[in-house]
Amino acid sequence: MRTAPPQATRGTGDDFEVSASRLRAARPASADDETFRRCFDEHVGSVRFTARLLCGDWHRAEDLTQTAFLKVYLAWPRLTSREHLGGYLRQVVVRTFVSEHRRLWRRLEWLTDSTPERPAAAAPGDDRIVLLDALATLPARQRAVLVLRYWHDLGINEAAAALGCTAGTVKSQTFKGLATLRARLGEQFAERVAASSSADGEDDGA
Repeated sequence: MRTAPPQATRGTGDDFEVSASRLRAARPASADDETFRRCFDEHVGSVRFTARLLCGDWHRAEDLTQTAFLKVYLAWPRLTSREHLGGYLRQVVVRTFVSEHRRLWRRLEWLTDSTPERPAAAAPGDDRIVLLDALATLPARQRAVLVLRYWHDLGINEAAAALGCTAGTVKSQTFKGLATLRARLGEQFAERVAASSSADGEDDGA
């Protein structure tokens, strides 16, 4: 049940220029940078959309996207195989999200001396928006697992490899995440997921 619409599959030269200053500051330019630019243009849309699912809003998703591509840019000269860049980028963005979210959560707990409240789900409305808002209330690891399993159609072992955890962790986080979504969305949970999946299929086929 993939949700990357056609307009979110490629970037533009302007997108690259937004990131160029950060990239140049990260390491000296090389003759291979044009290859990286083509990779950026091809994958930035899908990476940004995955980041949106993980972060819950486009502003934070943009920051996460830039951070993920910065990490890939730094590693680019050392990448010996570039045949599966989509999967590699997905791995980088989900691991970066989980890591940064964990650090932020620990800071908030230290500042408040308690567990911060998670954002409340939005009022009922458009099925896809309600589902995304409910997803945003989940802990980072559960959110990442569900995005990988149900938006990117990864198997348990593939999701575990992307997150750098065990298959057992993926199974338990999937169970907990789905249980929470089911509790938040009530009896309409299955219908909302099915509606989102159907709409996503129409997007992919456009």
